[in-house]
Amino acid sequence: MASNPNYCDITPEIEALAEQTLHHSSIDPGDYVTYDVKRGLRDLNGKGVLAGLTEISDIVAKQVVDGRELPCDGKLYYRGVDVEKLVSGALKEARFGFEETAYLLLLGRLPNKRELAEFQKQLAYYRSLPNNFVRDVILKAPSQDIMNSLARSVLNLACYDDRADDISLPNVMRQCVQLIALFPMLAVYGYQAYTYKSGSSLYIHAPQPALSTAENILTLLRSDSAYSFWEAHVLDVCLTLHAEHGGGNNSTFTTHVVTSSGTDTYSCMAAALASLKGPKHGGANIKVIQMFEDMKEQVGDWKDEDEVRAYLQALLDRRAFDKAGLIYGMGHAVYSLSDPRASVLRSFVEKLSREKGRNEEYELYSLVERLGPEVISGERTMYKGVSANVDFYSGFVYHMLDLPLELYTPIFAMARIAGWSAHRIEELINMSKIIRPAYKYVGTHTDYVPMDKR
Repeated sequence: MASNPNYCDITPEIEALAEQTLHHSSIDPGDYVTYDVKRGLRDLNGKGVLAGLTEISDIVAKQVVDGRELPCDGKLYYRGVDVEKLVSGALKEARFGFEETAYLLLLGRLPNKRELAEFQKQLAYYRSLPNNFVRDVILKAPSQDIMNSLARSVLNLACYDDRADDISLPNVMRQCVQLIALFPMLAVYGYQAYTYKSGSSLYIHAPQPALSTAENILTLLRSDSAYSFWEAHVLDVCLTLHAEHGGGNNSTFTTHVVTSSGTDTYSCMAAALASLKGPKHGGANIKVIQMFEDMKEQVGDWKDEDEVRAYLQALLDRRAFDKAGLIYGMGHAVYSLSDPRASVLRSFVEKLSREKGRNEEYELYSLVERLGPEVISGERTMYKGVSANVDFYSGFVYHMLDLPLELYTPIFAMARIAGWSAHRIEELINMSKIIRPAYKYVGTHTDYVPMDKR
């Protein structure tokens, strides 16, 4: 709660100012067509405008056959390595894969056993906050929005860094590895500070050097620090799948834009967090969970296809849930036939649902995954196929792991900091100009009128 009782008040005068701004700032949608402006840096078919080059990851959603682009099952590659093989490789060897993924993204190649062990030691070394940071920063002003709390903590870390503005490659590498190590602590401690403010008991667990990132998240979060290997492994898979997704997603593009200005690492990552926080980007899996909770209340028989289909139709008709006209977790800006991250996660979700005794819910998810594209394609003009995206299942995973809703997007950030770091370093190495796209002025020119004649 703000200390000033008037801090959050919207006065009638401010409402009037907002109304005037709306009148003077609304651009005719037809102007975007007239001037061939790619709104959202995408063309009418949803294809992104080429704004840069990267060697960090590749997203494949189409194949060229006889000179024509045709949709295909999606593939995602980190530094040329198929992400599905990254996940399966770690599973076969009964180990965790996120740290290997972070190394791959940062260094451009897979580590050998010695290199991975040394990288894990570096993460453990940097997994320590400055003295009294939890008390002076995190507990001082807890927020119900953990993404805001996380961004504030990241910016505050700059105050403890004597080389905060040094953008030499070794120093930025140190800062990035440090932030990869610290994000779980900053987010979990921020959540615990918020729940303590709300009346819950406060417990602050120290991270364990020998544990993986996924294991430490569960250790830090749970009051008894207990978890099963399978729980930690599924969370590790989620971190691996969310670690990177090309240079064009909103938060990674933000990383490139902000880095190109020459600013420090802390400001850059705070900007990326601000982007990821948006519900159109990082908060989608929360909407999926909330949608399914409403569905389970409204649909009497979860196995009745007609009843489930009717609910999905009601979603599109703006008659159900939040009346936004969306089936959350369906469709993606790039993928058409399938999102490889959702395909990987599906098998783990099925096993976890059996372990947690939530088979019926999994069957409902599977039914919606099958019926959703049918309902959407029967209602709307489609430029490409529609399939379940990674958010469709990741929220269900977090729900089964008893992770609080407030941490869903921060967990995304705990993973994506690896990709952001790789892209920041890539931009610094190849940076030549500040990123500055053009905006065309379509307003009118008017004369200045002296005050006494207005």
